[in-house]
Amino acid sequence: MDIKAIKSEEDYNQALKRLDKIFHAEVDTPEGDEAEVLSILIEKYEDEHYPIGMPDPIEAIKFRMEQMGMKQKDLAEVVGFTSRVSEILNRKRKLTLNMIRKLSSTLQIPTEVLVQDY
Repeated sequence: MDIKAIKSEEDYNQALKRLDKIFHAEVDTPEGDEAEVLSILIEKYEDEHYPIGMPDPIEAIKFRMEQMGMKQKDLAEVVGFTSRVSEILNRKRKLTLNMIRKLSSTLQIPTEVLVQDY
């Protein structure tokens, strides 16, 4: 096992190729241990060089509604009137703090996603 820190794109690509070869190695074997360490190093490199931002609040709401099979009328029970839901989803009305709390609880969307500007 010859593992080193991933400091460049070339190191990153080599680590990915090696992990691809040993990905299904048995746990508690030399190759299994190598795969585990490589995956940690790769994840660290990706977090630093390819960060993923938080989703747009309105898109997050729409996505969760779709996942949960909710319609706008269902969301009206959370934030008020159906017309208010429509205004929010069309970005004509901003979310209030009270709405954010209710949406976070009901849709299980982190509040840090919902409080972002949009």
